[in-house]
Amino acid sequence: MPINITMPALSPTMEEGNLSKWLVKEGDKVSPGDVIAEIETDKATMEVEAVDEGTVAKLVVPAGTEGVKVNALIAVLAAEGEDAGAVAKSGGGAAPAKAEAPKADAKAEAPKAEASKAEPAAPAPKTEAAPAANGHAAGERTFASPLARRIAKEAGVDVSAVTGTGPHGRVVKADVDAAIAGGGAKAARAAKAPAGAPAAASAPAVKPMSDDQVLKLFEQGSYELVPHDNMRKTIARRLVEAKTTIPHFYLTLDCELDALLALRTQINAAAPVKKTDKGDAPAYKLSVNDMVIKAMAMALKAVPDANASWTESAMVKHKHADVGVAVSIPGGLITPIIRHADEKTLSTISNEMKDLASRARSRKLKPEEYQGGTTAVSNLGMFGIKDFAAVINPPHATILAVGAGEERAVVKNGEIKIATVMSVTLSTDHRAVDGALGAELLVAFKRLIENPMGMLV
Repeated sequence: MPINITMPALSPTMEEGNLSKWLVKEGDKVSPGDVIAEIETDKATMEVEAVDEGTVAKLVVPAGTEGVKVNALIAVLAAEGEDAGAVAKSGGGAAPAKAEAPKADAKAEAPKAEASKAEPAAPAPKTEAAPAANGHAAGERTFASPLARRIAKEAGVDVSAVTGTGPHGRVVKADVDAAIAGGGAKAARAAKAPAGAPAAASAPAVKPMSDDQVLKLFEQGSYELVPHDNMRKTIARRLVEAKTTIPHFYLTLDCELDALLALRTQINAAAPVKKTDKGDAPAYKLSVNDMVIKAMAMALKAVPDANASWTESAMVKHKHADVGVAVSIPGGLITPIIRHADEKTLSTISNEMKDLASRARSRKLKPEEYQGGTTAVSNLGMFGIKDFAAVINPPHATILAVGAGEERAVVKNGEIKIATVMSVTLSTDHRAVDGALGAELLVAFKRLIENPMGMLV
């Protein structure tokens, strides 16, 4: 009888995979344990081994095929004594293992039902085994590949408690790996529990407290209710969305500011004077935050793979560094955008930021002035905050949290010196910017902050 080979589930959450490569060809003989293909999942490329002996009659799914569903037919083996050519033409006649199981169960249940009607009080025959959690009867031999048995033994997993996805329910290496990842050892112990033992109650889902439940916790008359405005509702919704759907990853390092502070003083001292309604005033006055914005933009250009946004279908690689800057306004927070910040001078960034912040506080920004962007900066240094981690603002993949610059003792050339140090924390969307890439971006930022003349050329 032909043997179907189906797409295995290589992880508990796998629903489909890419068939990267066949390591056998039609006409090859295979034995249990032979590696026959490479399957690419969302996390890794894994080898698939044969669980039956036979001749490869037909490779149903070509190498390089993407999105092959779990349990879909991918190849057919001709059993010993069968004509591989005939099996290939027929396309394989073996039904999937999962489709056969209900029929077998139905046949096994029929005599039990008749016996129950004839003699309701009669105990079940001793030779009849109760079904186990993996679909096999208790005490029934479990078919598994040698490699699967060895891995299960080393991991302390009872192979009889593992559900097999191979042909005819055979347990293969991928099933044991999935059982280990999903707590297979616990499953094995549960399978050996007495038949009459009560099932463990699942933990109830935690629901958020209602408004009435919250208010009952406080003394009546000790508070006042301030209804949420639309801005606060939007901020709350987006923060929940960001924190629950974006896998945040955090990186922190310290930057010495002494060279930057000295350059800032020189640039501000050299600012030309212009006439205003309030009298003469410098044409610009740089802040540390203006220089942080410029450094972040230039770092993104130096590490272009980090200048990205995640979508389910593709990675969005940005051509410009548009830096959003968190601005606190009455009742909330808004993030105006400095467009093409990598191409602008420090004086332009400084004046543009002052204008955006002023109009943000009076809620006069246009949508295009605060929507979009490729990254963001949140600075709480003016409040004396040493370090913190900011929440990513979609569709950004990064946000830089900037702490206060403070004098600290640092070791230079074996001697303790005093330096002005600022701690910064980069939050990244791990789907788009992983740890190594985020570290590369942060190192590029630190290099510009500690060597600020690089921002002038």
